[in-house]
Amino acid sequence: MLKTVQTQLLESRWDDDAVQGMSESELLLYRSNILGSDKRVTNYGGGNTSAKVTEVDPLNGDNVEVLWVKGSGGDIGSIKMDGFSTLYMDKLQALKSLYRGVEFEDEMVGYLPHCTFKLNPRAASIDTPLHAYVPRKHVDHVHADAIIAIAASTNSKELTQEIFGDRIGWLPWKKPGYELGLWLEKFCLENPDADGVVLESHGLFTWADTAKDCYDQTIDVINVATKWLADRSDGVAPFGGPVHGSLPVNERCAIAARLMPAIRGFVSGNQHMVGHFNDSDAVLEFVNARNMEPLAALGTSCPDHFLRTKIRPLVVPFDPDTSNIDAVLEGLPDQIDAYRKDYAAYYERCKHDDSPALRDPNAVVYLVPGVGMITFAKDKATARISGEFYVNAINVMRGASAVSKYQGLPEQEAFDIEYWLLEEAKLQRMPKPKSLAGRVALVTGGAGGIGAATAKRYLSEGACVVLADINEEALESTQENLAGTYGKDVVRRVRMDVTSEDAVAAAFADAAVEFGGVDILVSNAGIASSAPIEDTSLALWNKNMDILSTGYFLVSREAFKLMRVQDMGGSVVFVGSKNGLAASPNAAAYCTAKASEIHLARCLALEGAETGIRVNVVNPDAVLRGSKIWEGDWLEQRAGTYGTDKDGLEEMYRQRSMLKRSVLPEDIAEACYFFAADTSSKSTGNIINVDAGNVQAFTR
Repeated sequence: MLKTVQTQLLESRWDDDAVQGMSESELLLYRSNILGSDKRVTNYGGGNTSAKVTEVDPLNGDNVEVLWVKGSGGDIGSIKMDGFSTLYMDKLQALKSLYRGVEFEDEMVGYLPHCTFKLNPRAASIDTPLHAYVPRKHVDHVHADAIIAIAASTNSKELTQEIFGDRIGWLPWKKPGYELGLWLEKFCLENPDADGVVLESHGLFTWADTAKDCYDQTIDVINVATKWLADRSDGVAPFGGPVHGSLPVNERCAIAARLMPAIRGFVSGNQHMVGHFNDSDAVLEFVNARNMEPLAALGTSCPDHFLRTKIRPLVVPFDPDTSNIDAVLEGLPDQIDAYRKDYAAYYERCKHDDSPALRDPNAVVYLVPGVGMITFAKDKATARISGEFYVNAINVMRGASAVSKYQGLPEQEAFDIEYWLLEEAKLQRMPKPKSLAGRVALVTGGAGGIGAATAKRYLSEGACVVLADINEEALESTQENLAGTYGKDVVRRVRMDVTSEDAVAAAFADAAVEFGGVDILVSNAGIASSAPIEDTSLALWNKNMDILSTGYFLVSREAFKLMRVQDMGGSVVFVGSKNGLAASPNAAAYCTAKASEIHLARCLALEGAETGIRVNVVNPDAVLRGSKIWEGDWLEQRAGTYGTDKDGLEEMYRQRSMLKRSVLPEDIAEACYFFAADTSSKSTGNIINVDAGNVQAFTR
């Protein structure tokens, strides 16, 4: 049998030497992290772990039993000690006397803060009772694909019995909450020898009296299910077998680059959305399969899958055999509109009197035969994670449909989770988005001082950034530095020669595949030269014009093409120069090219206005620190022009300015941020001089 990710057994990651001397709460953290480190065990943010620990009560010094359990919104793979809620077990037990029945179970969440141990600020999750009332010291709850494949089968109870016998029990579907906690307690009391239970359409609970035994139990149960599924599905064509072949990788990316900006424009009505593309083997096997569409229409099963991926995906009618991308793009508006209407109808069918208002009716997941899967969300990490969740759902559907019949959550149950008032309250507590949240910026000259500072400023306001530069070594270093601060999800790099049409087009296509499109272009790539006119060669003249004029034209043209497809407006920022307005001796080629930039920006401001594309210019002067153009002959040449040495040039520029201040890359970045943000939404065709004051460069 061919070994795949889905059929490989889990290996124990428990290291006895590493846990020597750990307390019970530290063992819980260790167990949680190694469980969450493998997506086959549980997905990001999914599952819970807990331990019942003897602690000293700070009020009276007595020993008390305290539940340590993953707090609301946490992720067991990356959780730290402060990610656990801590609650008095005796108070949690006392809550039973306050319970008024399943129709009132949500009110029990309001009592959990009253059970807090040591004033722990970490909010307890809705799953707290599920762990509290299992009468064992250690409890794991995970969403392993192999287990959910069984749990999401129409005969999951019978399959669970066949696979595990009496070792693992089974409970029918029940929305997470207080009632399910009581169900688990009842099961444990009636089946004291059981090691765990499968929850229909949900996941797995396992338990033991030591942290290691609980971990081993979880891994072993998942492996038993994995092996059973592999044996039973051996020789069965997944999803009914393929009806399409996958396009070559470069063609897949080319189709995604055309689709993603178009979809992004449609789904960004309320806020800018960011895209993610996945063409992994598991995704391609599914999107190319005969039964893909009917299975996708059933939706996902596990509540965590569903919350991340919506009621169902949208299947894009692309035919890899005929490559009908033009027809697909032409029909996309009607298809997306039909999805929205279907989602609104689902809302109307299922809503309650107190349901929250209809949310964004657009799909999260887009399946493209022969190409892969596209996901959109408010930020890159969420878009990527939503895709990972749907890969989990694909694995579940593969297993369930191979040994039985897959079933998604019933529509009403799905709605009651998606529009759960407790989930709505969690959404309302989310912090206000940053000013550039959901925006995507492409910065040319991104490895230089001004480019890197601008990228940093944008990232600090929630944007995603593509760094474009011709210097690969500096580009890699800049990306690593920014990713270390802001995370790998939001920073990409692309080597780009701004004078090459093909390179520029490829860079924007890469940006479309990585993030879904581009909202902000900062045209900043530059060189500088200094020579008397009689010593200025044609090659030197042309080099200045090629990079500083033609290069700005090429990247702007590509940005306009992409922004028009998105139909969301956009901001183009030219980093010009004081020399574009004020003449300077021995720099005719540079000054003329910079003047060309400024006039190009004015022309583009006229052309872009009708579609909301704003074009503005930031004019720096004498930005020496961190600037790449001062690393070559330019510094020496300008020092010679002004009769000073290299060390004295910055002071000369400072004293020459009206404000007697040095201009730094961060100063230019701030002006670039102003033109990218909504605070300048009514400004186009403008110039901001950031030069510490130069009367010759006054625009009027």
